[in-house]
Amino acid sequence: MTDHESALQKALVAAMKADAAVDALLGGRVWDQAPEGAGFPHLLVGRCESRPLDADGGGVEQALTLTAVSRFAGTEEAKAISAAVRARLHEATLEADGVRTVSLRVVWSDVARSGDGRRTWAVVRLRAVTEGVAA
Repeated sequence: MTDHESALQKALVAAMKADAAVDALLGGRVWDQAPEGAGFPHLLVGRCESRPLDADGGGVEQALTLTAVSRFAGTEEAKAISAAVRARLHEATLEADGVRTVSLRVVWSDVARSGDGRRTWAVVRLRAVTEGVAA
């Protein structure tokens, strides 16, 4: 059985690290778990909901949440990260480990400051449909 969730995450991280605009903002700091002492800003691949689809290729529909964390004084940096991620991923075709996207769309994004004003969060929600690829 193909692990669509891990394959999509791997493809997303690789795509964002390879994109010049995203990398200029994040400097390669894209993870599913920030390491101890992680620099800022950074982007985390978080929540993933998935359900199988009755489709050729063993399709899976996934909803993923990406969260950028910024310490910039204001929302400018978080908004720039959100825009760069949207530009790179919306309607992109990604592939890794025998899985590719049939559909990848940015559903919504949101930018907000933390309660103490020390961080700004940019949240991007994606909807993806993936299928297995013949080897």
